[in-house]
Amino acid sequence: MLLAPALLMVAGCGGMGTANSSNAGFSVTPGASSIDTNCTGCNATSAQGGSVHQFAAIQTNGSPAEVTWSVSGGDAVSGPGSINANGQYTPPSYLTADHAEVVVTATQAANPSLRTSSVLTVTPGFLQPLTPENAALGAGGTVTITGFLAEASGTAGIHFELASSANGQGSGQGSLGAVSCQRESQAFTSCTVTYTAPGSVQATGATYVVATVSGALPGAGPSSISRTAAVVLLNTAGITSNPATHQAPLAASVLLGSSGGNNTDYDTRGNQIVDCCSGTLGALVEDSSKREYLLGNNHVLARSDHASVGDAIVQPGLIDNNCIPLGYDAGPTVVSSVAPVAQLTGWLPLSSKRTNADAAIAQVTSRAVDPSGNILELGARQADGTLAAAPPGISSTGGRGEAAWLEMKVAKSGRTTGLTCGGISAFDLDVTVDYYLDCAETRPYLSKTFTNQLGVSGNQFSDAGDSGALVVDAANAEPVGLYFAGGADVAGVSQGVASPAAGVLSELDAQLGGSYTFVGGADHAVSCLSYGDNTISAAQGRTLSDSENARAVQALGQARMLVSSATGILGVATGKSSDHPGEAAVILYTDENRTVNVPDTVGGVRTLVIPTTARAVAYGAAPQTPFEAGIVSLPSSVLAQAMTVKSQAATGLMRQNPAFFGVGVGQSLDNPHEAALVVYVDRNRIPAQLAPTVDGLRIRYVVMDRLHVTRSYAAAAPSKLHCMAHEPARRPEHFGPLDAAKARMLKLN
Repeated sequence: MLLAPALLMVAGCGGMGTANSSNAGFSVTPGASSIDTNCTGCNATSAQGGSVHQFAAIQTNGSPAEVTWSVSGGDAVSGPGSINANGQYTPPSYLTADHAEVVVTATQAANPSLRTSSVLTVTPGFLQPLTPENAALGAGGTVTITGFLAEASGTAGIHFELASSANGQGSGQGSLGAVSCQRESQAFTSCTVTYTAPGSVQATGATYVVATVSGALPGAGPSSISRTAAVVLLNTAGITSNPATHQAPLAASVLLGSSGGNNTDYDTRGNQIVDCCSGTLGALVEDSSKREYLLGNNHVLARSDHASVGDAIVQPGLIDNNCIPLGYDAGPTVVSSVAPVAQLTGWLPLSSKRTNADAAIAQVTSRAVDPSGNILELGARQADGTLAAAPPGISSTGGRGEAAWLEMKVAKSGRTTGLTCGGISAFDLDVTVDYYLDCAETRPYLSKTFTNQLGVSGNQFSDAGDSGALVVDAANAEPVGLYFAGGADVAGVSQGVASPAAGVLSELDAQLGGSYTFVGGADHAVSCLSYGDNTISAAQGRTLSDSENARAVQALGQARMLVSSATGILGVATGKSSDHPGEAAVILYTDENRTVNVPDTVGGVRTLVIPTTARAVAYGAAPQTPFEAGIVSLPSSVLAQAMTVKSQAATGLMRQNPAFFGVGVGQSLDNPHEAALVVYVDRNRIPAQLAPTVDGLRIRYVVMDRLHVTRSYAAAAPSKLHCMAHEPARRPEHFGPLDAAKARMLKLN
């Protein structure tokens, strides 16, 4: 999950024309609409999963018209965007005014003189997520939050407000200061606001700073308004944590968990750098001769198999230095702040069938990296509320890493989201990850299926740029895994994948020769910053379709026949599945003092099992979800049986249906006393029917975008992270997003 800024393309623009959405032969739909540069308000999804605005030409008899599509007008610099032969429109990446009107024209193929047009208004969206996108504060703490708009010049700004959810609903805690915006013709608009936590924090919880583009067009509906949010974890421990410390240039003896990457990890066009990639410098390892190496991902340090031994590994990564590599001649006014900290030594080739981890090592330059292996914020709270750096724990395992178990609380310290905590949600995970040859993801390299991986989930656990972070047991800081890919599911929960730490070291031993161990110290607890996990609440908050409600009502009749004191089933009701959000379930209330055998389905409908008492059922006071009584630990025999089913079913599921890109073993959310097959499903290719069980084992579906290591899908609308290119010898006198010298105000931190 490398951080990769999107390429801003400068397009020509045509003159504005008049629009008429219909004529005597055919009409164009939609006739008039409004979207932003992030495609907020767009009405369709392309085959690649990106948002597009779909236009259609319809004849008077209702049948499709054979037409060719074109666009004109648009922004004076960025142009009108683009439209393909199927009528799918993609807006430009930025504007130089508060809005631009694009004329979308359909020309009849048989009679080119017959044309019909539609006017589309494009407004600026957000250039990237808010900075920082997450932070932790104690009572009275402050953090400055910055947003960038995909607009240079113009008068648009950002409106900030507090809320209890990322979509702006509810009221948040604390207060916001005055908004300050910087608008220039040769830099993207930025606005900042200072958030102050309340004077006292009674309970640890999240509040959201929600940003919307102010000055939106009158009459624009809520669905077309660009919105993004930063989450602040208000905590009773008084801990202050800001990911910006992980992205800044560090002094000598660099700490791990910071921004870094290969000095040559950028894309070029001609003599210009047009984008770049970076990740996280994860941990320190040593060989039997006590030589020390940085441990990170292949795709971070070795450019997905395409680096050279001896390449400089720099801190911070290029993404945090405006894509200016070390030694790049960008002229006297543009200075690179990256520093070499290691030289690439070796990697586990992704192209090899004998490798099962995304990992690489780089020998540390003398005194460039902290020799104790200290990782940012992995230590205890200090007097000022910040977290000290500390090495991982190695005293229990001799530096070889600890085995993970289901629901283990884990922590990671990464470039983008800093120190965060989550839980092991799946193990024995087979998962396919897509790799690219370039940061812009225009040149596919390969898709690799890894086996026996770890799934990690939790709100804000990770985002683009956290690749390479060391995942540790929060109880003792022992290494558990090496994080390398992830995204967000339909509920907005971060879903990450890590390779088991011991397995990574074993593969390095076998592939590179030698014996590697983690550099660290005594085991110690991590001050875990957990932003929660809204998987269940989001599933239970979804509105079911009429057909799903009808299925549940029909199955309820059969379920009533199961109610009996002898069986321990106290009552039944209709409900919603958490194993498959959006699907109905039949609730079975069971005696909490007994081990009750319950069916996985009734009448083809999933069962949701809630242990309680007969009195609670009679008075309508039963729990709403199975987890209200706490986490249930599954016996090893139950997990072993689930692993057997998984080993028999995983390969077949992934081969038979390309929508499935991951299969592992986890815990059912509908009945926590049972294991489940955890299946990752491509949100853009969801099958019409998804089975509730396989071989008697419940299936829990995680619906999300396919795993790409170079992009993040954490935002509801695609975030466009821009890194400006640099001309080696001169500074252009006109604005262009490929001109870094004029746009250096944009700091991707």
